[in-house]
Amino acid sequence: MPIFPNLKNSDELSALFYRLFVVIFICIGLSFLSEAFLTVNNLLNVLRQASLLFLMASGLTLVILTAGIDLSVGANVGMSACLAGTVLLATGSTTLGFLTGICCGALIGLANGLLVTLLRLPSFIATYGMLWILHGITYYFMAGATINGFSKSFRMIGSGYWFGIPVPIYMMLFFLISGSIFLRYTIFGQQIYALGANPVTARLSGVPVTRRLLLVYILSGITAGLASLVFLARLNSAEGDIGEALTLPAIAAVLIGGTSLFGGVGTMLGTLIGALILTLVLNGMNILSIDGNLQALVTGVIIIVSVLLDLILRRKSVV
Repeated sequence: MPIFPNLKNSDELSALFYRLFVVIFICIGLSFLSEAFLTVNNLLNVLRQASLLFLMASGLTLVILTAGIDLSVGANVGMSACLAGTVLLATGSTTLGFLTGICCGALIGLANGLLVTLLRLPSFIATYGMLWILHGITYYFMAGATINGFSKSFRMIGSGYWFGIPVPIYMMLFFLISGSIFLRYTIFGQQIYALGANPVTARLSGVPVTRRLLLVYILSGITAGLASLVFLARLNSAEGDIGEALTLPAIAAVLIGGTSLFGGVGTMLGTLIGALILTLVLNGMNILSIDGNLQALVTGVIIIVSVLLDLILRRKSVV
């Protein structure tokens, strides 16, 4: 039995099965509504879009498990992508481009962690302020310009295929497996759950709270930096507003996947399922030619209904 248990196994399984049922229900419904849904190309496209969302949301899951939030994740993706793209074009080195994107993301995560741990700012305020700082720096740095035309070797991570499967899907599976093992079977992972469930008890139990929170925000920054590289390779271009629309979908995926904003409850598999639910719904709306202006409305309804049902199920399990 883990030192810091997060959920009873039966509760975890029931919550995951409920979300898997939602995924299956959406797929069945869309297959009846449109013949275009069950095509190989469309399904691979859904998985590729979900993989980018999951890469961002995986690091964000760690933050939310500690009862924190990272509102700067989209701005982190944008700034990291612009810097990495600039280095790629200036040097022609894929390696330097990779290092630039990941290091930029990690440094932004470190800055968020220092604001939360050393300055004691609420994570909402710290990362919301960081969001605006990053947007300002990125807009100033890009000065309205657009960069594009990256090498084929770099673009492989966003638009390439291995054995007929998009490369980002392999990355998604790697992060799903490694992230799940990390949370479930390592002391650090169990301490993350402990910080979210009860930080006072965690501190009294010997958990190095400050160091753990710093590492959590750094990991969130690293995954954002990696996502920026995949996004950049997929689009083959970058401009100042590249990351603006990515934060809320990433948060939505985590919440739809069952991770509690109060901390201590959630899984990587749940976040993946949340990313799939959100991607499937948006994909279905596109296939059915539903007004794109309604997508934000539908996303909001999905979040509220999903979290509400999750709360109801958890209350029943407690009773």
